[in-house]
Amino acid sequence: MELGGTTLNLSDPLTLAALAGAGLLFFIVILLIMAVRAAGRSARVAAPLAQQMRILGGHVQQLGQGQEQLRGGLQMVSDTQTNTQAQMMQSMEARLAHVQQQMQDRLADNAARSARSLAEMQQRMTETLHGSSKRTTTSLTQLQERLASIDKAQDNITKLSGDVLSLQDILSNKQTRGSFGEIQLRDIVSKALPSDSYSLQATLSNGKRPDCLIHLPNPPGPIVIDSKFPLEAYEALRRAKTEGETRAAAQQMKTAVRVHLNAIADKYILEGETAEGALMFLPSEAVYAELHANFPELVREGFEKRVWIVSPTTCMATLNTMRAILKDARMREQAGAIRRELGNLNKDVERLAMRVGNLDRHFGQARRDVEEIKVSSEKAAKRAGRLHNFDFEELAEEQSEAIVPLRTPEGNG
Repeated sequence: MELGGTTLNLSDPLTLAALAGAGLLFFIVILLIMAVRAAGRSARVAAPLAQQMRILGGHVQQLGQGQEQLRGGLQMVSDTQTNTQAQMMQSMEARLAHVQQQMQDRLADNAARSARSLAEMQQRMTETLHGSSKRTTTSLTQLQERLASIDKAQDNITKLSGDVLSLQDILSNKQTRGSFGEIQLRDIVSKALPSDSYSLQATLSNGKRPDCLIHLPNPPGPIVIDSKFPLEAYEALRRAKTEGETRAAAQQMKTAVRVHLNAIADKYILEGETAEGALMFLPSEAVYAELHANFPELVREGFEKRVWIVSPTTCMATLNTMRAILKDARMREQAGAIRRELGNLNKDVERLAMRVGNLDRHFGQARRDVEEIKVSSEKAAKRAGRLHNFDFEELAEEQSEAIVPLRTPEGNG
C-alpha cells in the first residue's frame, strides 16, 4: 500500500500501529468537531470542554510525533530492503553472465573439436566407401544383368512350356479340338462381320446346327461355315518315316477329309434354305497348306461338292468379300427406303400446296366480306347521323337511290 510516495506493508506491526494511531486521531478530530458544535449550545460547559480540548490536542500532538517517527522508521526499512535487493540482483546477473560466457566458450571449443574429428572421419569414410562402392556397383551391375537374362529366359521357357502343354491338352481330345476350332472361327467372324449378319449354332430345317451361318442376301443366300480339324491324320503323316507309313497316313488323311466334305455337303447345303455351297474351316494353316500341296484331288472334290476349304487367313479374306456384299445389299435397301420416303415427301408437298390454295381462297372471300361489311357500316353510320340531325329529306333521297341498284343483277346493296 502506497501513502504519500511511501510503500506501507500491512503485515508489519509498526504499520498497523501507525494506521491505528491515524484512525484514533481521525476519531479524535471528529470528536473535537462535535465538541466545537456543542460549545455553542452550552456556554456553561465551554471551559471544561476547552480544557479537555487542550488535553486532547496534546495527545494528538504526541500521536503525530509518534506517527512521524514511525513513518521515518518505515522509510528507512524500505530503503534498506530496496538497496539490498538491487545489490543481490546485480550480483546474480554478474555471476550468471560469467557462467554463461564460460559455457559458451566450452561449447564452442567442443563443437570445433567435434567438427574437426567428424571432418577427418568423414574424409576417411568417403575414401573407403568410394572405393568399395565402385567395386560393389560394378559387381552388382554385372550380377543384375545376368539375373535379368536368366529371368527373361526362365519366363520365356515357362510361358512356352505352358502354351505347349495347353495346346497339347486342347488338341489331344476331339471334343476340345472342335471347341478350339469353333472359338477360332467365332473370333474371326466377329472381327470381320457385323453382329447382326451371322448366327452361331443356328438350327436348320433338318435339325442340324452348323458352327456359323452367314446371312447373305439372295443370291447366293445364307451360307454355312463349319469347323473341321483332321489332326490325327495330319500328325500320322508328319510322323511317317517309311514309305509304307507315308502311304497309310496319306490314305488316312484322304479318308478323314472326304468324311468331313461329305458331312458338310449332306447336312448344310439345303436347296431353297441355304446357299448352293458351304465352307469347311480348318483352324490350322499347316493342315491347309498340306492339303493344297500334296492332296490337290481333295481340294477338287471339295469344289465338285461345292464345299470350299478355307484356313484362318483365307477365311478372313472370304469374310471381307461377304462383308462387301452385305454392305452393297444394305445400301440397296437403304436406297429403296430413301426413294419411298422421297415419294411420301412429294405427296406431302402436293397436299400442302392444295391446302395453301384452299386457304388463300378462304382468305380472299373473307377479305371481300370484310370490305362489304365496311361499306355497310359506313352507310349505317351516315344514316344514324342524319337521323340524329332530323335530315329526313336526305334520307328519302338515299332510299330512292338505293332502291334502283337493288333491281339490277350486279347490285350489292
